Amino acid sequence: MATSFSPSLSITTVLRSLRRMDWRVLAAPVLVVMILTMLVVPLPTFLLDVLFTFNIALSMVILLVTLYLTRPLDFAAFPTAILLTTLLRLSLNVAAARVILLHGQNGTDAAGQVIESFGNFVVGGNYAVGIIIFAILVVINFVVITKGAGRIAEVSARFTLDAMPGKQMAIDADLNAGQIDQDEARRRRAEIAQEADFFGAMDGASKFVRGDAIAAILILVIDLIGGLVIGVFMHSLSLSQAAENYTLLSIGDALVAQIPSLVISIAAGIVISNVSTGQDVGGQLVNQLFSHKHVLAIAAGILGFVGLVPGMPHLSFLFAAGVLAGILWLRIRRERTNATMAAAPPPAAPAESEDVSWEQIEPVDTLSLDVGYRLIALVDRNQGGELLMRIRGVRKKFAQELGFLVSPVHIRDNLELRPGGYRIALKGVEVGAGEVIPDMLMAINPGQVLGPIAGQPTTDPSFGLPAVWTQPAQREQAMQLGYTVVDPSTVIATHLHHILQTHAAELLGREEVEGLLAHLSTRSPKLVEDLVPKLISADRLRKVLQNLLIEGVPIRDMRTIAEVLAENAAQVQDADELTARVRLALGPFIVQMLSGSNRELSASVLDGQLEQILLSGLRADPAQSSVEPGLAQRTMERARELMQRMEAQGASPVLLTVAPLRTFLARLLARTAPRLRVLSYAEIPDQKQVKIISTLGA
Repeated sequence: MATSFSPSLSITTVLRSLRRMDWRVLAAPVLVVMILTMLVVPLPTFLLDVLFTFNIALSMVILLVTLYLTRPLDFAAFPTAILLTTLLRLSLNVAAARVILLHGQNGTDAAGQVIESFGNFVVGGNYAVGIIIFAILVVINFVVITKGAGRIAEVSARFTLDAMPGKQMAIDADLNAGQIDQDEARRRRAEIAQEADFFGAMDGASKFVRGDAIAAILILVIDLIGGLVIGVFMHSLSLSQAAENYTLLSIGDALVAQIPSLVISIAAGIVISNVSTGQDVGGQLVNQLFSHKHVLAIAAGILGFVGLVPGMPHLSFLFAAGVLAGILWLRIRRERTNATMAAAPPPAAPAESEDVSWEQIEPVDTLSLDVGYRLIALVDRNQGGELLMRIRGVRKKFAQELGFLVSPVHIRDNLELRPGGYRIALKGVEVGAGEVIPDMLMAINPGQVLGPIAGQPTTDPSFGLPAVWTQPAQREQAMQLGYTVVDPSTVIATHLHHILQTHAAELLGREEVEGLLAHLSTRSPKLVEDLVPKLISADRLRKVLQNLLIEGVPIRDMRTIAEVLAENAAQVQDADELTARVRLALGPFIVQMLSGSNRELSASVLDGQLEQILLSGLRADPAQSSVEPGLAQRTMERARELMQRMEAQGASPVLLTVAPLRTFLARLLARTAPRLRVLSYAEIPDQKQVKIISTLGA
């Protein structure tokens, strides 16, 4: 059966498809095809005028876009735009040269009105002046703007690549502290890679602009010499007539292409030299140039004095002095208005109730954060404060790590603290404190920095590492030297996260246990129903969970914990023994937490003689150890040295011992060696190999 073809139907389908297509998809291909066409196809003068005008308009649009950028990455397509506009100018030069050499004998309007107008208006019909003006524009473009922008692009590309490891470490630190999630970390890493690609591309794009300036000079020389030869020898024009026609046309063509090139070079310099402050170029200049009142006053006074000197142009200098004085007056007036509004009396406080009631007794907060008055802006969203968001991230991170949700943190200002001080309290008792400087950054020395950095020495409140309070402008330098740079909100949030981890057992109250059981009942309702309170009370369950948290064991796997307790709670009443049996079930998870994906666990063991002495002491009095105090003190000191030595070797501090000694040793060494994890041999899974690297003896 033959099929029929309907041309009208096919055309209609194509038109509908084109209407549905996004025209922006065609912008770049159309521009490239147009550039290639102009290189080989002769163009009429009218189309040349249109394309020259389009070139000038495109360069102005690009310049205006760069003036309103707040950061260079907002115009990530700028290196490609430089390449395409450069090719567009060169193709226009080729098309114009073809028209000039073919029809230049017909007069100065042979290449269109745009070239003729630029030749007459810019240089006034004087050929020597035209050549000089063109040479000056090329020097400005090639020697000053392009060379400076290229140097800045080269240095920025190198510094950006050098700073990438430090920025990646800062992202990882924020992610580990719970201040950002995986999506935000992925977005920041992509932005860092895009920034490196952008400055590398700008370094290469500057070479296009320099090559364009050189090509403009060569094209002008070729047009002049070729035009004179063709006009005199092929069209029998006099030398003066040929010089008049071809010189005016060549200079007009060079100027109409060089001016957009100069505009693009200026735009490139603005993008490369722009420092990201959240403001566009105009806002930065106005705010930073006219922010100092004494500078305006001194400048106005100097200009006014010069304007009064005999022989000087009085009007110009006095007018400039008047403008600066007017700006100074407006600024002083605005500051007084703001000060008056700020000094307005606060609203009257409500009358105090005469009766005393239970509502006036405020309960003690489980977690509270008191801040000095200079830190109020960190918790005020209207002032851009990020501390509340960071604290929510810390609570989320803590819940994901340890398996339960802590109470919200009550934040309040406290005039008794220093202006930049803060205090973290647990059930009304201070457990951590520190001081930050709101307008500065803390550069923390992780131990392997390349050199010092200027600033105010301090100490990281979370881990006691040496640090320096430095200016925000030195962030990049500090990161290149290997410092971990964080803002004040991050310092407080990290300190809070450390406090939560070290006091996790105290934060687990009855409400938290009820929340854990309610969450588990949504997945295993029968298990929870049979366990509490039939087999074990809520208080005894909380004691077991607190024992796990004291030794840094997360309680995320509540199902396994509940199953072990359901099997043993009826026969075993002692919470410590129940904890030991739960640890046996959680052994693979505990070991994996310490060794990661390695098949080998590096650990230390007790000296045989010391182990026998401790075991005999426990057998003598199971309820209370009878270990000689001097021996216990020496054991704690050796354990601290062992912990530090294993950490220096890059291994997790682990001590293996027999099961009867594990709980006793863990509590004995908790104060002097808090990061030393004490495991029993029974907790090591069969598939895990143990590498003994040291022995603990007293």
